[in-house]
Amino acid sequence: MQNLGRTALSLGTAALAGLAIGAGICMTSQPASAQAAYGSYIGIGASGGLSSGPNGESSSAGAVIAVRYRLLEAPISLRAQALISDRTAFVPTVSYDIPINWDTDAYIGAGVALQSGDAESSSPLGDQTSFVIQPGIDYSFPDTNLVLFGNAIIAFDAYRDSNQSATSIQGGLGVRF
Repeated sequence: MQNLGRTALSLGTAALAGLAIGAGICMTSQPASAQAAYGSYIGIGASGGLSSGPNGESSSAGAVIAVRYRLLEAPISLRAQALISDRTAFVPTVSYDIPINWDTDAYIGAGVALQSGDAESSSPLGDQTSFVIQPGIDYSFPDTNLVLFGNAIIAFDAYRDSNQSATSIQGGLGVRF
């Protein structure tokens, strides 16, 4: 019985020593720093054009479907948005993500606006394929899978009849996957 008590005491002492060493390791680790908001998402929301075309095309409003795929080892994301109105624009971009805090990151992306539909109408991003810049922000609600997103898309040389640019803004709610 006495040997059993000594064995239990030895195991208890070893466990306490292990906890103390573990606590020491935790105390000497590097301080936490903000990471880009974790997670890929798919979302829906609203889109609105801010510019008019050279031939009197009015800016249009509509819906947006947004997808973000976050590359885990780098602050890079692959993004795609479909701006749906009279004419649909599909906008794939690659973005550089800039962490602001644990739940929020800003980003700047570059890509292309691809137009669909007839040549007589325009999307919020013009009426022809064009190079785009996309600044934006993502906010992940704590303890949920919800993401609030917002961005602007600036399309250069967006209209066939001029070299005029087009701008639209988007915002919505996404679900992380």
